[in-house]
Amino acid sequence: MIVCKFGGSSVADAKQIEKVRAIVEANPKRQIVVVSAPGKRSKDDEKVTDMLYACNALAQQGLSCKPVFKNIADRYIAILDGLGIEKKPFVAILEEVRQMIDAGNGAEYAASRGEYLSARMIASYLGWNFLDADPYIVINPDGTVHEQSYENLRSVLKKDEKYIVPGFYGCDIEGKVKTFSRGGSDITGAILSSASDAESYENWTDVSGVFSVDPRLVDNAKVIKTMTYRELRELAGVGASVFHEEAIAPVIAAKIPINVKNTNAPDDPGTMIVNERESGKVPLAGVSARKGYSRITLRKLMLFKQSGTKHALLTMLHVFGIRPTFSLFGVDSIVWFFETSQASESVLKAMCTRLKSEFSLDSIEVDHDHTVVGVVGEGVMEHRDLISRVVGALDKASIKLNFLNFGSSQTSLLLGVDADKTQNAVITLYNALF
Repeated sequence: MIVCKFGGSSVADAKQIEKVRAIVEANPKRQIVVVSAPGKRSKDDEKVTDMLYACNALAQQGLSCKPVFKNIADRYIAILDGLGIEKKPFVAILEEVRQMIDAGNGAEYAASRGEYLSARMIASYLGWNFLDADPYIVINPDGTVHEQSYENLRSVLKKDEKYIVPGFYGCDIEGKVKTFSRGGSDITGAILSSASDAESYENWTDVSGVFSVDPRLVDNAKVIKTMTYRELRELAGVGASVFHEEAIAPVIAAKIPINVKNTNAPDDPGTMIVNERESGKVPLAGVSARKGYSRITLRKLMLFKQSGTKHALLTMLHVFGIRPTFSLFGVDSIVWFFETSQASESVLKAMCTRLKSEFSLDSIEVDHDHTVVGVVGEGVMEHRDLISRVVGALDKASIKLNFLNFGSSQTSLLLGVDADKTQNAVITLYNALF
């Protein structure tokens, strides 16, 4: 049995949904389909989920979302017309959703309705069972999947039945609608793959797999034929966005392979994501980068002499809303990189003042506009000339290297550059290494 997930571009309009039907009917093993909310039909179009967030914003101000919701309703009705589905039942469902948003049910309820409506519509079109993710998929307060979710799904899924399931949301432990982070339909598909003991999980999108570099930057970017869960996780951690990095967790224990495929080119093999690649020296998987980081640098003579200092400092950062993504340690110093959006300048100033006072720091500095670049591949430690090639290529391109982290992971080499050098650094490293 195969679980399929179709992203927003795959269900953006009636013609795309007709492609979805052709794909699932081409293989009878495709029995569970997870769908996203309709995405953009063109570059200048608006995603349904974004419009739903706008509806909630109006409701929170005590205003009716009716004017904005009309655009959402029109979008679904156009799809219904294109698919030849009776509109009357869906008009009533759309109106019920609008009233619930206006009643102040919150952002997560509003955002989830794009997938809910999409799944109801596609289930009707295919003649499959509609299975709501709520209340079966339970999401913990930290956004992870509650273990009870798998048993819940196993109790309701019937062998040889076919299901359409909305992605992106479930419920919290109290039964209220709760969403995953944006793009979380990938996670829903992974949960269902694990719960149903699927032989594979197909993730259908608008590109023919995971690329070794952003194809918008490099014309000859290659699709990675096979990669591991770890490689995908680390590429996603530094910016690659084809597949949600948190969707690895539900399938990794069962070693269910993931196949990223293209709805618009279903015969393309795509990318297979597996537990292990063949042993021996394997080629690097890819290079990616993520901007939007700030750096905090702390120094104190014999900083680590007293046990628990690092933990105490990190706890203080958390108090101010700072949760570092990457860490570097010197003999008497710590460098943390965190997302700039986590705190304002006034909060950072107050934090630095308190840290310096409470820990008697010699200095503390915060600066912005950093990018973290990752060179990812199983066995990077076995590529003995990797560092010389990376440093040499950046030096030749006159790109200043702010840090190099090699050895903390068997799957990636991380390096830092100034944000305005992001694109140049990625292209330079791809040309040098691939």
